[in-house]
Amino acid sequence: MEVFLQQLVNGLVLGSVYALIALGYTMVYGILQLINFAHGDVLMIGAMTAVTVIQLVQTAAPTTPGWLLLVLGISAAVPTCILLNVVIERVAYRPLRNAPRLAPLITGIGLSIIIQATAMIIWSPNPRAVPQLLSATPIEIGWVQSGWGALISPTQLTIVIVAALLMATLVILVEKTKLGRAMRATAENPRVAGLMGVNSNNVIVFTFAIGAALAAFAGVLVAANYGQAQFAMGFLPGLKAFTAAVLGGIGNLYGAMVGGLLLGIIEALGAGYIGDLTGGFLGSHYQDIFAFVVLIIVLTLRPSGLLGERVADRA
Repeated sequence: MEVFLQQLVNGLVLGSVYALIALGYTMVYGILQLINFAHGDVLMIGAMTAVTVIQLVQTAAPTTPGWLLLVLGISAAVPTCILLNVVIERVAYRPLRNAPRLAPLITGIGLSIIIQATAMIIWSPNPRAVPQLLSATPIEIGWVQSGWGALISPTQLTIVIVAALLMATLVILVEKTKLGRAMRATAENPRVAGLMGVNSNNVIVFTFAIGAALAAFAGVLVAANYGQAQFAMGFLPGLKAFTAAVLGGIGNLYGAMVGGLLLGIIEALGAGYIGDLTGGFLGSHYQDIFAFVVLIIVLTLRPSGLLGERVADRA
C-alpha cells in the first residue's frame, strides 16, 4: 500500500505536467485542426530561459531566496515562450492554413529540429544545473510510518498546486469570458465567427500565446523538480503530452486534463510495479510501455479518446 500511494502521488505530479502541456496541443487543434509538434521545444526554451535568469540573479545576488528565483525565472520564461509561439504561428503556420494537413505537420517537425539546434548553439549541449530553489525536506501525506501515506517534496507540491490553478483559470477563461466565447466561435465556424465581428487571426494568436504560457510554466517546474535543463528536454514530455491529449480526446480541454493526469498515474504505477510483474526482467526505465499500451487499448476500443474528440457542427 505504501508503494502504491507513493507512486500515486508521483503520478499526480507527473500527470499535472503532462496536462499543462497537453492543453497547448488540444487548444490549437480545436481551432486550427493542426498539431504543433514544436510545442515541446517551446517548453524547453522556457526552461532554459528561466535557468539562465536564475543563474544570473544568483550570481549577482547570492542571498536571493529560492522562491523569488523561481518567480523571476517564470516571469522571464512566460513572455519568451509567448513571443516564440506567436512568431511560429505567424511565420510557419499561418501561410499553411489552407494547405494539405501534411504540410503543417512536416513544418512542425522541422521547427522542432531548428529550435533544438538553436538552443544547443546558445546554451551548449551540456545540461544546465538548476539550484535547489525550494526546501528539500519532504512533506508527509497521511501516515507514512504505518504504511498508509506518502511523501511529496515542496517542489512537487508546487507543481500540483500551480497546475491546478492554471487549469482552473483556463477553464474560466474559455467558458466565462469574451475571449473564450470568441475562441469557441472560431473553433466552431471561423467564417461565421468573422461575420459576427470575431477577428479569427487575433483569436488564433491568443490561443498560441496561452498554450506557450502553460508550456513555460511546465518547463520551469520540470527543470526545478529534476534539477537540470538541456536542449532536448522538451521532446519526450511533448510526445507524452500529445499522447495524453489523444488519450483524453484531442480538442477537448477536459480530455487533455484527464488524459494528462491518467497518463502520469499509469506511468508512475508502471515504474513501481513493472519489475515485480516481469519477475525483474524489466526495470523502472521501461515505464513508458504501460502508458503507450494503455493508449493503444483505449484508441482501439474508443478512437475518439476517453471524453471524445471535440467535433464542431459546421453550417
